[in-house]
Amino acid sequence: MPGRSWQSGVVGIPATPTPLQGWARLDDLVHDVRERFARRRGQLPTVIPYTGFGTTTRIRVLCRVLLTKTPRPGSRDARLMLRREERVRGWRSFTSVPVGDVDVVVTAGGSEHVVRADRGGVVDVGVDVALEPGWNTITLRTEHSEPVDAPVYVVPPDARFGVVCDIDDTVMVTALPRPFLAFWNTFVLDVHARTPTPGMAVFLDHFVQQHPGAPVIYLSTGAWNVAPTLNRFLGRNLYPQGPLLLTDWGPTHDRFFRNGREHKEQNLRRLAAEFPDIRWLLVGDDGQHDEEIYAGFAREHPENVAAVAIRRLSPAEAVLAGGRANTPDTGPAEIPWVSAPDGAGLAEQLGRAGLIRTP
Repeated sequence: MPGRSWQSGVVGIPATPTPLQGWARLDDLVHDVRERFARRRGQLPTVIPYTGFGTTTRIRVLCRVLLTKTPRPGSRDARLMLRREERVRGWRSFTSVPVGDVDVVVTAGGSEHVVRADRGGVVDVGVDVALEPGWNTITLRTEHSEPVDAPVYVVPPDARFGVVCDIDDTVMVTALPRPFLAFWNTFVLDVHARTPTPGMAVFLDHFVQQHPGAPVIYLSTGAWNVAPTLNRFLGRNLYPQGPLLLTDWGPTHDRFFRNGREHKEQNLRRLAAEFPDIRWLLVGDDGQHDEEIYAGFAREHPENVAAVAIRRLSPAEAVLAGGRANTPDTGPAEIPWVSAPDGAGLAEQLGRAGLIRTP
């Protein structure tokens, strides 16, 4: 596999890693050892496809490359070959070895494009391709893996509204301290054990139905490892279909853990740049930094924000989530800002603002 390099600021002088870079380099070395061991055991690259999205001229491709065992003929895994994400569900999503710095071939619109996975095996890149509005299917593969299909939602050119929605404590009532969320999302596999926020699926579905073509983006600080679990939850509870924008775990070159707030802010700015004509309904809760993040984005890009809808946590939920902001920032006065404990209350208030028709 291609080696990972550390760049120096001076030509010809080896870089001296900082303590944080040292942790990232150690993380890379551990991955390299695990990958060599897994390959000796016969594990092969598997592309885990995620839902992508984009415009009629450019799409955002999302997937992850992991090493997995070749299923035995006639086994359950063999019967699920077309649903590769099922083979790395739950604890396997954290113990599977990511394949970093590997080329992935994207076949879309009758042409092929070669993109590259990052050090965690994640592909999140834009590809120039002409596709029809609506749902499309692209194919992803590596040099040594079988091709897999990935859904891509192409936003119609005349769409003027979209939804960006948080997950934990917004569409899913976790009622757990934040440090335990990763464990819960990973190891509690039964979707029946998860509680959807009352009325939230109906609220989002009504908004999408009343704004044809509106994309729904689920933006969360959760790790890509839990994507299959979250997709099962969203589908079973009838939430509108849409891509997940998650993050990766582990140290980076400048910090021990990835910054969840920065992840959300960067993706919001990217959405504003990629869809300049869309006004987003920003949905979150008051237990993290959603209010501050959305208010900041609304000030930066008021033309791209239709409204902000914040789910109010119960006192117990707020304690588990780490508390609330003392003085919530509601952003520019001209942008509707609503707050309620459930989806029905948010829909009612947005109805008064003329953004949704309530029954």
